[in-house]
Amino acid sequence: MRKHDADLGRARLFAQNRGDDLAELRAEKPSDSYLKLRIGIPVKPTESVRVFGYPLAGALSSSGNTTLGNVAALVGLGDDSRYIQISASVQPGNSGDPVLDEASRLIGVIKGKLDALKVARITGDIPQNVNFAIRASMVANFLEANRVAYEVASNSATLPNTQQAERAEAASVQLECRK
Repeated sequence: MRKHDADLGRARLFAQNRGDDLAELRAEKPSDSYLKLRIGIPVKPTESVRVFGYPLAGALSSSGNTTLGNVAALVGLGDDSRYIQISASVQPGNSGDPVLDEASRLIGVIKGKLDALKVARITGDIPQNVNFAIRASMVANFLEANRVAYEVASNSATLPNTQQAERAEAASVQLECRK
């Protein structure tokens, strides 16, 4: 695990759900900062979102990237209700990154993006910013099933984009998978 080019030690896998692409990892050096989940408050179309992560590792910023977007749809591919569709840009390496609302509450975790080349071959058009995140309620289910404590956010006050990015960055680390 890394943060700002600093090695944070190894992380061990304790639980996973391959179907939902979620895992519980425990770090040698745990972080003091974490995100609270938005549970019980429905996500709405066009709601603003922020994604923070470490896409395209080695090519883009080692201190992470923040992208802005909106909730584009309340379901994923094939009307899969476990997911929301967002317009915030994601790249390889964003999987597992937090999706936050305007109060820095976690509303989802990046799953991936639509395969633009595959869609272009079928439709003749290149889709743009069609990305998917697993809902915070599914994250909560995973955490509960694995007896992992989490907090539900009570604050709903909108924060400036810069403060939201700072919170997301403080709670995020870059994972490097090695065999």
